Amino acid sequence: MPRIYPVLALLLLYPSIVLADPATDAAQCQQGAGSFLAGTVTRGPHFQSGKPLHGVYLSHTHLTLKGDDGTRYDVAIDNVFADGYRRNQPSVPAPLNTIRTGDRLELCGQLYSGNDVGIHWVHTNCGEPPTPDRPDGWVRKLDANGNAGDNMEANQAFCSLWPN
Repeated sequence: MPRIYPVLALLLLYPSIVLADPATDAAQCQQGAGSFLAGTVTRGPHFQSGKPLHGVYLSHTHLTLKGDDGTRYDVAIDNVFADGYRRNQPSVPAPLNTIRTGDRLELCGQLYSGNDVGIHWVHTNCGEPPTPDRPDGWVRKLDANGNAGDNMEANQAFCSLWPN
């Protein structure tokens, strides 16, 4: 039996499996006006407090990622877009708290440089038309088989903080 049949059988049995395809994911990211980055976490997530906006503190989760291009990136993740975020939570919210050193991630967002090289805006843009300075981004963890998980930054509960 050719090797493709077991993979096809798995996909038919489990249609929700998403196989990571960097070329397809990069194209999807570009369609959302973002920059695509894949790599391995070299320093796990840590909490950084933030300033309030309409009574909600805009904290971040930071981690360091060694991109597949060999560059080390600071990843700044807005906590309010994580599914497990609770208003003014003073810690890394779920599911971001499951990220560990050695995990592989795919990111879509806005690259930046200055004192550090990094990526931010790795979250939903709340349904607005994406632009390079406000892309429709994501954070996805890859499992041991290279399957991409769900976007960890898709929560839109706090989108009203930024009126159109």
